[in-house]
Amino acid sequence: MQLIATFINYCFNQLIIMNSTGTNSTLDKNIVQEIKNICGESNVVSDIEGLESYGSDQTEALFFLPQLAIKPRTAEEISRVMRICNENNIPVTPRGAGTGLSGGALPHLGGVLISTERMNTIINIDLKNLQVVTEPGVITEVLQNAVKEQGLFYPPDPSSRGSCFIGGNIAENSGGPKAVKYGVVKDYVLNLEVVLPTGEIIWTGSDVLKNSTGYNLTQLIVGSEGTLGIVTKIVLKLIPHPKYDLLMLAPFDDVQKAGEAVSAVFRAGYTPSAMELVEIDALKIVSRFVGSSIVPVDDAVAAHLIIEVDGNDLDVLMKDMEGISEVLSEFGSGELFFAEDAAQKAELWKLRRRVAEAVKLDGFTIEEDTVVPRYELPALINGVKKLGVQYGFKAVCYGHAGDGNLHIRIKKEGTSNSQEDPLIIESLRALFRLVKDLGGTISGEHGIGLVQKDFMDIVFSNKQIALMRGIKKVFDPNNILNAGKIFD
Repeated sequence: MQLIATFINYCFNQLIIMNSTGTNSTLDKNIVQEIKNICGESNVVSDIEGLESYGSDQTEALFFLPQLAIKPRTAEEISRVMRICNENNIPVTPRGAGTGLSGGALPHLGGVLISTERMNTIINIDLKNLQVVTEPGVITEVLQNAVKEQGLFYPPDPSSRGSCFIGGNIAENSGGPKAVKYGVVKDYVLNLEVVLPTGEIIWTGSDVLKNSTGYNLTQLIVGSEGTLGIVTKIVLKLIPHPKYDLLMLAPFDDVQKAGEAVSAVFRAGYTPSAMELVEIDALKIVSRFVGSSIVPVDDAVAAHLIIEVDGNDLDVLMKDMEGISEVLSEFGSGELFFAEDAAQKAELWKLRRRVAEAVKLDGFTIEEDTVVPRYELPALINGVKKLGVQYGFKAVCYGHAGDGNLHIRIKKEGTSNSQEDPLIIESLRALFRLVKDLGGTISGEHGIGLVQKDFMDIVFSNKQIALMRGIKKVFDPNNILNAGKIFD
């Protein structure tokens, strides 16, 4: 029955595509055979049951089947496929591990989906220049562990680092907890090999630390959500791995006080390597989900801050933790919990990293990825609570408090995604207007993709969006590559 329902949904989507887009959603058998000749019969998926795994990602409750999914091994194979699709006006959706949260890898126009799952080799770790060359299908944590064995550090670490691909991180300019001290993906990308929508293969820059030679095509590709080209090789900057890290948990009986404490820590001169906020409702859900009791669930506590410092001098780190503790106490923090060993640190980080998964399964299916100047974090949290009362939804908040990046998970009975409920759409516009008024923007690290594009007018003028459309047109004159993402 599920397969029949999937097939009906698939056919319905194709009718919508043919009536609403300028692309050709049909693939004749000659084109399919040509693609099979390029990639190999076993690396082309065309049956509906096989295509199901490519029809969704981690974005809400959305599902779209491609007509064909391919698993190329080289940039040359992708180049040949792109030429065919460009000549025949066939939509193409690039895909990494499918862990995205904005619908960027959803094939909502049908056509061909290109998965980078077989492009999973770490090509070279350059110990002399502190660089790594990798293919896009390498899992982020695998890459981190490989360079760590050489005493090196690649800091960006999204919560899904154990399953997401480094290529997807490039597409979304991912961050994670370490971003507050070390920056995001864009701060580590030196050069990219990219297949353009028209099939040409280019390198965007040079493997050097400074480059003021023409327009910065590398940084243009980073965060472009697979709309300008398909990344096939990546050159990343690395740094020496810090020798020590300390981790503590700070409870607060007031979420706003926790938010105020965040800014105060930085104003006092401390720069934690991570500073995360988790509301108590989210903590309760994830604690049940992973079966952990390391953090006592106390209804008198409204939120926790997870604070980490790292470096090469343990005495300095201890003094930093003492100073941070004093700042926290000024904002009414409760008894602090210090992780005593690697096992306790891992347990705390497991709770934080699996919050999104846990709350989604608990019904909080709509996630927004807002970011404001960190001093405005309390105002944002307060505004979210008021909007929940006004529009009749429940919300839990968590995220990278140290850089003002708050993830807001929304639950409304009978509503599984943000596109089917007019009141939810209205409430999101109100939320994003609040974010803009606070000096922030509507996505910090998840991207715009399919689900946020209707809100771009809140943060960008018509001229700014026109410039973006112009860039897209130059790279993709036939609008075949991830079309309908970021803007229509």
